[in-house]
Parts: sequence; structure tokens; C-alpha cells
Amino acid sequence: MLNPLHLRTLVEVVRTGSFARAARRTGYTASAVSQQIAALERAVGTPLFEREAHGIRPTGTAFTIADRARDAIAVLDSLERDIRDVVQGRSGRLSLGTFPTAGERMVPHAVAELTRLHPTAEILLDEAEPDDLVPQVQSGDLDLALVFAYDLVPRVWPKELTVLPLVEETLALLLPRGHPALREDGVDVGELAEERWVATRPDTAGSTSLSRVCAAHRFAPRIAFRSNDYDVVQGLVAAGAGVAIVPGLAYQARDGVVGVPLAHTPSHRRVSALYRTANRNPLLPAAVDAFVLAGRGLQDRFVRADESVRRAADAGPEPSRRREEAS
Repeated sequence: MLNPLHLRTLVEVVRTGSFARAARRTGYTASAVSQQIAALERAVGTPLFEREAHGIRPTGTAFTIADRARDAIAVLDSLERDIRDVVQGRSGRLSLGTFPTAGERMVPHAVAELTRLHPTAEILLDEAEPDDLVPQVQSGDLDLALVFAYDLVPRVWPKELTVLPLVEETLALLLPRGHPALREDGVDVGELAEERWVATRPDTAGSTSLSRVCAAHRFAPRIAFRSNDYDVVQGLVAAGAGVAIVPGLAYQARDGVVGVPLAHTPSHRRVSALYRTANRNPLLPAAVDAFVLAGRGLQDRFVRADESVRRAADAGPEPSRRREEAS
């Protein structure tokens, strides 16, 4: 195999026409340059210079190899720059995994910050539930994944993964606007025992959390509809088809729905970033910082939203309903 160092030296010798001048340009001694050319000649199996009393003369083979070597050296130089950029985190590839609500509310802000700092980085994104994402992080297919766990459905993450808490979501109880259970002091979940409920699929942590919240109030929810699409869930609630409990990332104010933070029961979903502790991807620290920043912004909005929905709940039923009750 040809030595790139010897090829660089050959290019300089052909360009300058002298071992001595090539030595000055490369920083080697003339003897070292002569030894490198001799080694290259042995590798290619033919002399590359005619040695004369007063100098050297490149052979046709030397000119041919030097011309081709310039292209190869340019490629190697480019590769070296790319490697430096990757090692220093200026470029490279990062694989992210997320679940849908975080993909909508957190990932865009984090990715925007990451690409602002590393505009040439390639960001790959996959979307799935935590049970599907965790094995991909363990295998190295994903560099980082966003996952969640409910207070009432605790999880233990693999010990070889670093767990970084990002957001604590208050669960929101969704009721059709004007629902009679709305009170100035909040909502008593126990009064909803006879309601129809809208839940996620039976094998999800959200569905299990709902069952355990209701169990704490001594009833089992009567599930009428199931969907893992929280827009569908909120649409059903707005239409009066049922009531629901959703995590904070999934709740967005819309006509016909009132969201009230759950109280008097463990009522949070906690979002974390998972990554292999041994992962040395240079982009990973920047990605972690970007998600911490995105999580901090969301947490602040959750606090303001909780205060807002509490004020809405304190306002009681709609004016029309107040008039009906007063009559």
C-alpha cells in the first residue's frame, strides 16, 4: 500500500525539482526526503528519478504518479478536515428517538438550537413508544431518546443508560365545557364514576395510569373510546362523548374543552432523555444541552398553564349554566 506521506513528498520533489528544496518546503532533511522517495520507488517497483551529478530528473512515471497523487492528497485533506469537524462536534450524525407528544412540543425547539450551533450536522429522527426506543439506545442505533414514565406506573431504566429528567407534566382532566362536575374548588374525580371515558390503548402506560387514578377514587373507569391520538381524544371530549385524562404535553386549549390539573393523587408524567453513558458521539453533549433548554421552556409554560386552568376552573360553570341552576 502506498504511503500518503511519501506521495506528498513526491509531489513536492516533482514541483521543486530538488530533494533539498522539497526538504525545506516539507520541513524534513534532504536525507529524509531521499529515504522517502527510495521507499516509494520500492513500493511501486520502478525508479522515479534519474540521479545525475548535479541534480535529479523525474521520470515519466514520477510525473504520472504525482499528477494522480495530487487528487488523492486533496481527498485525504478533505477527509482530515471532516474528521476534525466530527471529532470537535461541528458536523457528524446524531440519531434521536422520541414519542409523539414530545416530538411535537419539544423536539422542534431542541433541534433548531442544535442545528443553529452545528449547521452541518445530520440529525436523524425516529418516533416510537419508550418500550421500542430503549432497546435502540442500548444497541447504539439511537444516540438519545426521549421517554416518559407516569407516577402511578413507575419504570426502572437500564443501568447502562444515563437518565436526565427534562419535564414534569401535570396530568390534565378534560371535561366538556359546562360539565356539572366543574366547581370553584376544582373537580372531584369520584363524581365521574358514571361517566364514559376516553383512554389510550389498553397496553399503554397512559391507560394503566388512568385505571389507577380512578382506583384511588374507588371506581373503575367505563372506557367507551380508545385512541393513542390525543387530538382525537380531545375532539371526543369536546363533542361530549366522554371525559379523559391526558399528560400536559398532549393538552392544548381548544373550544369545547376545559382542562383541570388533577389534585390529591400522584398526577404527573415525567419526561427524560436517555443515552448510553459510554456514548462518545461529539454531538451528544450539545444535543443534551438543547433538550435541557427546551424542557426548561416547556416547564415554565406548564406552570403558567396550570395557573391559567385553575383560574378557569375557579370561574365555575359558564354563565348560561349558572342562570339555569339559579332558576
